[in-house]
Amino acid sequence: MASKKTAAAGKHPEMKIIVTGASGFVGSRLCRELLERGHRVIGVARHAPAREIRHKGFTFVSADTTRPGDWQAELADADAVINLAGRSIHGRWSDALKQEIRASRIVTTRNVVDGLPPGRPLVLISASGVGYYGDRGEEPITEQTPAGDDFLARLSLDWEAEALRAAESGARVALARLGVVLGPGGGALARMVPAFKAFVGGPIGSGRQWFPWIHLDDLTAAVAFILDRPDISGPVNLCAPHPVRNRDLAQALGSALGRPAALPAPPIMLRLLLGEFAGVLLGSQRALPQKLTASGFTFTHPEIQSAVAAVLAGAAVK
Repeated sequence: MASKKTAAAGKHPEMKIIVTGASGFVGSRLCRELLERGHRVIGVARHAPAREIRHKGFTFVSADTTRPGDWQAELADADAVINLAGRSIHGRWSDALKQEIRASRIVTTRNVVDGLPPGRPLVLISASGVGYYGDRGEEPITEQTPAGDDFLARLSLDWEAEALRAAESGARVALARLGVVLGPGGGALARMVPAFKAFVGGPIGSGRQWFPWIHLDDLTAAVAFILDRPDISGPVNLCAPHPVRNRDLAQALGSALGRPAALPAPPIMLRLLLGEFAGVLLGSQRALPQKLTASGFTFTHPEIQSAVAAVLAGAAVK
């Protein structure tokens, strides 16, 4: 795996990196990772991170990235852009919410690409998701697997198409198809832990569906790895090398918390409560990080049991 720091203390940062969505669960942690590696980071979001980033190499720019504006001027001399902006997909989807989800991703990405200086050989790492593939059952998924045809798949297709326009201006474009991110202080486990602590946790539906996941530390390290590898472009699955079934995730979480994991959430109840979004929780994606592993990336948390334990330990420290 790439070294934790790419610049010695006291030297100028190697790159100026713009991070959109910098106040989010992933974005705020990624900003800190890049700063630790010696880069200068410009974080762009509507609101500053909940945990203030105090570092001489960090600048925060408050902006609505779904609108063109002064924030785009920061792109003029950027060496890399990491585009993470996007409204959470969790919740019952109304037509209005689906439109907001699309605009927060697609319009932001369009504005990022429109602001890039033509001919500058920068790197654009633009987030997408394994939702690109849709519900694939037992099929192993690699970066060569075609897109699905549900809402998230169509969203991801359009989202990635906007990012790929940057290649026309000479940028190297990597499409980071994220699995479900597990880390302290937020993400999927923060929504699951209270139920397990209350002795009502368990698998979703049958629990047989494949669950593509990645520990937050591995995600940020993988993004830094992609930045340093000029041979990596196009889609990259950012998920752990050992996907698990949903029931295995529940068992790992229950075991780590000393709680049972035997109360499943019935599909009919989920569909009544969550409507179309329930399909995301019940769908199966056996995603594999083929491009990362072939390029020599090493995961710190390849197994779900150690990843869950690390997340809970980190949450306890916080």
